[in-house]
Amino acid sequence: MGAAIAAFDWGKTSLGPIEGWGAALKITVSTIINSAFPKCLCWGEDLISIYNDAFVPILGNKHFCLGQSFQTIWAEAWSEIGPISARAMAGEATFIEDFPLRLERHGHAELAHFTFCYSPVRDETGKVVGMIDTVIETTNTVKAKEAIDLRNHELMHRSRNTFALISALVSQTHRNAASLEEAHIKIQSRLSSLNKAQNILASSFDVSASIGQVVEGALEPFRQNVGAIRSGGPEIALGRGQVVSLAMAVHELATNAAKYGALSVPGGELEVRWSLCPAEADFKLHWSERGGPTVHAPERRGFGSFLIEEALPAEFEGEVTLQYLPEGFQMQLIAPLAEIERGQAAL
Repeated sequence: MGAAIAAFDWGKTSLGPIEGWGAALKITVSTIINSAFPKCLCWGEDLISIYNDAFVPILGNKHFCLGQSFQTIWAEAWSEIGPISARAMAGEATFIEDFPLRLERHGHAELAHFTFCYSPVRDETGKVVGMIDTVIETTNTVKAKEAIDLRNHELMHRSRNTFALISALVSQTHRNAASLEEAHIKIQSRLSSLNKAQNILASSFDVSASIGQVVEGALEPFRQNVGAIRSGGPEIALGRGQVVSLAMAVHELATNAAKYGALSVPGGELEVRWSLCPAEADFKLHWSERGGPTVHAPERRGFGSFLIEEALPAEFEGEVTLQYLPEGFQMQLIAPLAEIERGQAAL
């Protein structure tokens, strides 16, 4: 930039030819050129810009803008930085950290953050004749902090939800178990299911998971049973709460199928299908069992019923329908597409 400044035709700006520059301007330009920190000198009432090599990345595709007004260069953000520049030209320095600005540096609008100081420059008489923008972009740092805050919030939220879920699991299982041994077995199985759901979340970078991951993960322990399992549908990302509730519900349904339904006998079939229906603006998941023993509605409601009939539809803001048909148990979850999108947007 030193060479570019020397070769530039300053006569077409209010600064005039470089040979006629005063000592204050020449010394200040030399100072910024020899700095490794991003700096831009804005000189005179027109705020004519002279910047160093370190400032070039800040500009993006606005470079080469040497000799232009600082206001013209940053026109899209002038309502935010114009008053700060005015204070500097009035003799007041301003230091700001992680200041957000919406800029157009790479062919599109983007939100960027900067830590900078606008400081006045005075000549030998003490008069303010310009300002220096000393700046560093902190966009990546701000994004990293936001990601950490989001992850911490998510961990606290998930811990509270997990505690509430475990409390309900233990309480309702003990209440409905015929013996302590039966309660112990059921609690261990359900805790294992919850752990699998959490592992699915933990293995996903953005603490979400696809419905295929959830269903396959929950069904995997049951694929060694005598019945056949088929599952499939489009790739759909789910929100955190949706992952946990669906994984727990699928594990509960599969456990029941292995004990009393299609997975308890040779020739039994279990099919899980899901789909998006834009025309009806909804999401559907269908659980279907065939070839198992004659099914009957349960005589009492336990934690499994709570999971499938209350927790699952509540997390999806949808409805669950259960059918105990002669040919096999059927379950259908219908939820608004907007709720799937809401879960994805919360990631």
